[in-house]
Amino acid sequence: MSTPYPFTAIVGQDDLRLGLLLNAVSPAVGGVLVRGEKGTAKSTAVRALAALMPEVAVVAGCRFSCDPGAPDPACPDGPHEAGAGVSRAARTVELPVGASEDRLVGALDIERALSEGVKAFEPGLLADAHRGILYVDEVNLLHDHLVDLLLDAAAMGASYVEREGVSVRHAARFLLVGTMNPEEGELRPQLLDRFGLTVEVAASRDTDLRVEVVRRRLAYDGDPAGFAARWADEEAALRERIVAARALLPRVVLGDGVLRQIAATCAAFEVDGMRADIVMARTATALAAWAGREKVVSDDVRQAALLALPHRRRRNPFDAPGLDEDKLDEALEDAADEQGGGDDDPDPDGPGGGVPPQGGGPESDGGGPDAGGSDDGGTDGGGADAPGREDAGSGDAPAPGGGGEQQPVRAGEPFRTKMLSVPGLGEGAAGRRSRARTEHGRTTGSRRPEGALTKLHLAATVQAAAPHQRARGRSGRGLVVRRDDLRQATREGREGNLVLFVVDASGSMAARQRMSAVKGAVMSLLLDAYQRRDKVGLVTFRGKDAEVALPPTSSVDAAAARLESLPTGGRTPLAAGLLKAHDVLRVERLRDPSRRPLLVVVTDGRATGGVDPVALAGRAGRLHASEGTASVVVDCESGFVRLGLAAQLARDLGGSAVTLDELRADSIAGLVKDITAAGRAA
Repeated sequence: MSTPYPFTAIVGQDDLRLGLLLNAVSPAVGGVLVRGEKGTAKSTAVRALAALMPEVAVVAGCRFSCDPGAPDPACPDGPHEAGAGVSRAARTVELPVGASEDRLVGALDIERALSEGVKAFEPGLLADAHRGILYVDEVNLLHDHLVDLLLDAAAMGASYVEREGVSVRHAARFLLVGTMNPEEGELRPQLLDRFGLTVEVAASRDTDLRVEVVRRRLAYDGDPAGFAARWADEEAALRERIVAARALLPRVVLGDGVLRQIAATCAAFEVDGMRADIVMARTATALAAWAGREKVVSDDVRQAALLALPHRRRRNPFDAPGLDEDKLDEALEDAADEQGGGDDDPDPDGPGGGVPPQGGGPESDGGGPDAGGSDDGGTDGGGADAPGREDAGSGDAPAPGGGGEQQPVRAGEPFRTKMLSVPGLGEGAAGRRSRARTEHGRTTGSRRPEGALTKLHLAATVQAAAPHQRARGRSGRGLVVRRDDLRQATREGREGNLVLFVVDASGSMAARQRMSAVKGAVMSLLLDAYQRRDKVGLVTFRGKDAEVALPPTSSVDAAAARLESLPTGGRTPLAAGLLKAHDVLRVERLRDPSRRPLLVVVTDGRATGGVDPVALAGRAGRLHASEGTASVVVDCESGFVRLGLAAQLARDLGGSAVTLDELRADSIAGLVKDITAAGRAA
C-alpha cells in the first residue's frame, strides 16, 4: 500500500483543509464539494484526510461495518449481539465516474429471490463507505441518477435497494467529498444544494508558495515513507485535535443570538429552502468545537456562511458562485443590532481557530499545484443587396454599414425555448432531450440479459418459466426459475446530445439591437442544453474564415462566456462555418459515437466572399444532410425585405427553420415538433 501524502504538508489551500476538517469533526455538516482548476491538490487533500480519521470499532465479520456498541437492528448480516468488536482504520471509498447503479448501492440475486425467497444481497460502495469517507472525483461527470442515489443516502444515512418486491436496507453514514473542475461542466443547482459546504481552490500566483509546493512534492516522490515520517508529529497532533473536537461537539451551545444571525444571513442572500440555515448552524457548531470552545460566536457564523452559502445562491448555470462579503458583514451587523448587540462576542483568535499549521513550510491563504499529483484534470451591403455581393465594409476600418469589427454587445434576456430533438431512438448518455434506450425510463419490452441482470421484467420472466414447471418437477407454490428464464426489461428514456451552435458573427448581423436579440436566443438555447444535460460546442464565422470558439464540452457556462465576448463585423463566410462544423462533428463521432449531434445554425442565410458563396453554402449544407445530421436553422432575418435564404439553407441541411419568435416556447408558432418532419414540410 502506497504512503499517502501528509495532510499537514499541503501548502496553503486553507479553505479546502478547513472544509474537510469540519466534516471530519461533524459528518452531519453534509459533506464538502471542492471546485477548482486541475492540479490544485483536490484529490491529494481528500486522500490525505483518510489517514487522520480515527479508527472505528466494527462487528467482526459484518460486511456493513456495524458499530458493536449499537448494532443496526435492520443490518442484512444481523441481528448482532452487542460486544467489543474489532478496530480498523476508517475506509476511504472512491466512486468511479463510470460506476453502475448496482456497484453503488449493491445488487440482489434476483434468481434466488424468485425461486428460493432468499434475500441474497451483494453490498455496494455505499456499504463499504459506512462510517468512513466516500470520495467522488469529477462528481459533475457522474450520471444524474447516481448522484441522486448518492445524495439521498447521505441525507438519510441509509441505502435502500428495491427490486420487484424484494427490499434490503442498510445503514450508510459517511463523509461525502466531491471534487470537480467547473470547466468540464456544472452540477444542477438542486444537486449543489445537497452538499453541505463548498470551497473554491486555485493555484497561487505567489512564487515562494509555488517553489515550496514543488520542493515538497519532489521530496515526497523521492522518499514517500521518509517524507511522511518527517510530518508524523504534526499528523498525530491534528488527529488528536479531531478526536477532541468530536468529543466537545455535543457540549457546544448555539445561542439564540447567533441562531438569529444565521437566519437573517440566509434571508438576506435569498437562498431557497431551509437547508442552508441548518447547514450553517451545524457548521458554526463544528467551528466552535474545532476552536476548543463550548459557545458559538459571530465569527463562526461568518465563516460558516462563506462555506455554506456560495453554491446555494446560483439562480442559473451562468451565475458565478460566490458571496459578497460586504453584504455578509452588513447582514450580521443588522442582526446583532436588532438583538441589542447580543451575547455572542467575536472570537479574538479568528473564526473556527483557523487551520492547522504547516510545520516549517510557508503559510498562506493562497494555494499551490496539486502536491499529490492525482488531479488529473457591417452588413453585407445592406438588406437589399444580392446575396453573392462582397461586403462594402470588409476592410480593417469600420465602415458606415457596420462591416468592420464592432465591440461585443450584451445578450438579450433569456427565454424558455421550444423543444428541439434528434429524431429516432438513440443509445447515448442519459439526459433529457431525445428518445433513447436507457437504464431508466418507461418499460417498452424485454430481452434476454447480456451479462448481469440489472432490471428484471417480471411478467416476461414468469411467462418464459411457466411452460417448464411440470418438466422441472415443481411440487410447491414456488416457481422453479432457471437462468435462461430471466428477462431484462428494455426501457425508453431520454438522452443528452451534442448541440453544436454555428453562429453568424458577420457584418450582416452587426446591428447592435439585432445581435443582442440573437445572443439572447443562443443564450436561451444554451440554458436549455444545460437543463437537458447536453454537451455543447460553438463555431463562429465572420471575416474570411470560421473558428471553433469552444470545442464540445459539458461546461455550458464556458460557452455562455465565449458568446458574451463574441465580436461582430466583416464578411459572411457561411460555407466555412458549416465546413468547420462538419470537421468538429467528424472528430466527435470518433470520440463518442453513441452521442448523437444536433446542429443549430444561427444566421440570416446570407453568404458573401468568393465565387457564388450561396451555392457553396448549399453544398456544405447537403454534406451534413448526407450524413444524417439533425439540424435546425434559427432564421435571424429581419426587415421588410426578406430573401428567405435561411429557409433554403434549412432545406439543404435536411432540417427545419424557425424564426427568433418561433423559437420561444410560449409563442403561437413555438409548438413542439420533430425537426425532420418539419424539414419535409418546409
